[in-house]
Amino acid sequence: MDITVQLKDAVARGASDIFIVAGRPLVYKLSGQLTNVDDTRLLPPDTEEFVRQIYKLAGNRPMDRLLETGDDDFSFAVQGISRFRVSAYKQRSSLAAVVRVITFELPDPAALHIPEQVLKLADRTKGMVLVTGSAGSGKSTTLACMIDRINRTRADHIITLEDPLEYLHSHKTSIVSQRETGSDTESYLAALRGALRQSPDVILLGEMRDYETITVAMTAAETGHLLFSSLHTVGAANTIDRILDVFPPTQQHQIAVQLAMVLQAVVSQQLLPTVDGGLLPAFEIMNVNPAIRNMIRENKIHQIDTVIGSSADEDMISMDTSILNLYRAGKISERTALTYAANPDILAKKLKL
Repeated sequence: MDITVQLKDAVARGASDIFIVAGRPLVYKLSGQLTNVDDTRLLPPDTEEFVRQIYKLAGNRPMDRLLETGDDDFSFAVQGISRFRVSAYKQRSSLAAVVRVITFELPDPAALHIPEQVLKLADRTKGMVLVTGSAGSGKSTTLACMIDRINRTRADHIITLEDPLEYLHSHKTSIVSQRETGSDTESYLAALRGALRQSPDVILLGEMRDYETITVAMTAAETGHLLFSSLHTVGAANTIDRILDVFPPTQQHQIAVQLAMVLQAVVSQQLLPTVDGGLLPAFEIMNVNPAIRNMIRENKIHQIDTVIGSSADEDMISMDTSILNLYRAGKISERTALTYAANPDILAKKLKL
């Protein structure tokens, strides 16, 4: 069994992920659906052999961390095939892995149906822009498109801090410094503090994980940098709540005031299955206007959804309106619309109009 052959096949078939787990055949995720490659069930020695081959392809990466802790995350590239992100782990005392396929080519925003309202957030020059959504919703891809827009249109120093690197940016009009935690730097926090001394104009922070990282990120946005980051939340109001909840109650008011000043926009996205078996993104876009700044400052975050839903601003749209538009365009089914809606009862009434 040669993992390189399977990696090449997965890329050729357009798979987004490869699952190597004992008890199942090799599985690809194609258009969001799990598909067996063949009928041959993998046994523990088979999965271990595949995992060991992956570590060899990743520059003979040591397996100590995986064997000692049961988890390891890293990325690697195979020349002429693609780049891959790996999450290796133990399950039922056997080795397993999920391999995400990352193409060398930067994605085409138009082909991925990323709207101009999202992309032009990259035209900002300071503050914080957050892209949120569940795992696998396309956050990293949207952020890569925004970074590429800056890279093509401005002479900036862009620093990306990622775990692991998902897209490779060549230097175009800008200088792009890409740092991967584990191999290039010890942690997000160390890299972010270091980035502030490296004359950045734009910082991409892969994920805001804890209150120390969030604090330094807000300081970076406050001091005249444009900072992009992501969270595993759905909805602008939920995102703001999640950030505030990371902090002790005694600090939350101070953080709310600071966040109200630096936050520029929150984009939430979901990938919805289409009627023809594909996937399409639905976006909620919140541009932070004076009314929303006051709501964040005064802890009236529950009112934000109403503002987004009733906004006449063409650059602001609720998740349910985005889903409704996809349904009316015949792209998704009624069942899909209601499954992914933030307020299914209200959307159900609109679907019948």
